[in-house]
Amino acid sequence: MRLAHPPLWRALCVCALLHAGAALAAVDVNLAREADLDGVKGIGPALSARILAERAKGRFLDWRDLFTRVKGIGPAAAARLSANGLTVDGAGYAPPGAAPTPPASH
Repeated sequence: MRLAHPPLWRALCVCALLHAGAALAAVDVNLAREADLDGVKGIGPALSARILAERAKGRFLDWRDLFTRVKGIGPAAAARLSANGLTVDGAGYAPPGAAPTPPASH
């Protein structure tokens, strides 16, 4: 099959790739809007509401602060959410004793 407008086809492909890249970008819990949080696999409306309610009281200092203040997030959930792109001040979750991981770059 031959396309009538190859430049248009290339432009559409580039737009699709840019959109996919943005969708996989890291989401910082201290900067994210509700829709951004809901876009992270493992965070639904109830959890994003709890996160935003706690963040309204003050920024999350680190992952430990996040799972201490937000019911439903513990070390195991923090590891899963971090693997799915959630960060705290740009850092991924690292178990106690390990160095924080850099943001996920899918």
